[in-house]
Amino acid sequence: MHWEIFLFFLIIAFVYSSVGFGGGSSYLAVLAMYNLPYQEIRLTALICNIIVVIGGVYIYIKNKQIDWKKVIPITLVSVPMAYLGAVLKISQETFFLVLGITLVIAALLLWMKTETANEDFSVKDSGPSSLFRNSFLGGGIGFLSGLVGIGGGIFLSPLLNLLKWDTARKIAATSSVFILVNSISGIAGQLSKLSVDIDYFRILSLCLAVFIGGQIGSRMSLKWNPMIIKRMTAVLVLVAGINVLIKYW
Repeated sequence: MHWEIFLFFLIIAFVYSSVGFGGGSSYLAVLAMYNLPYQEIRLTALICNIIVVIGGVYIYIKNKQIDWKKVIPITLVSVPMAYLGAVLKISQETFFLVLGITLVIAALLLWMKTETANEDFSVKDSGPSSLFRNSFLGGGIGFLSGLVGIGGGIFLSPLLNLLKWDTARKIAATSSVFILVNSISGIAGQLSKLSVDIDYFRILSLCLAVFIGGQIGSRMSLKWNPMIIKRMTAVLVLVAGINVLIKYW
């Protein structure tokens, strides 16, 4: 057991939850630097995603900040696609190549500074073309989420910002729901073909670390600049992605 991973996860959860982020990509980036079974990496990242975002989703629902008319088309297609990505049989080498490319692209998206719509933004984008675009976007990201072991929010949120899809708060709420349902779907897909060499004690330990760090961070609400956190994440994710590609290319 690499006990330093426990510390890394606790710190990541603490920092990200204090500014309203989940940090799922950082968990995946850290795990990718260790010689762990790829099925365990995917399963751990998805479970940690659920632990981190479930509280946020509850708060968003309680405060009525989720526009279900816009969220459902994205998540309805993403859930079966995430399951399909999770059950797809791929080799460990293929997994790490896809993971490396995914992390590099995610790092670039994280680094970008995007402008969201204003809070007085009026939604006009609700026609058939919008429904198709949202479904296509959700399905594509959902499949990648299940395949790699991420919730998908790291891709969805920047893309929705670029599209000026809605206000920053509504996009954050949508991303949280998206991460939650895709993580659950991805886990359901993985349960059908789990490897016997998975260290469940390590998974439970990391889940505990995420829970502790997330609970402390969410209650402290430190006044850190979210853009700084995003770009710190971008650097970490980029380094991890390049490291994976060098090792498995």
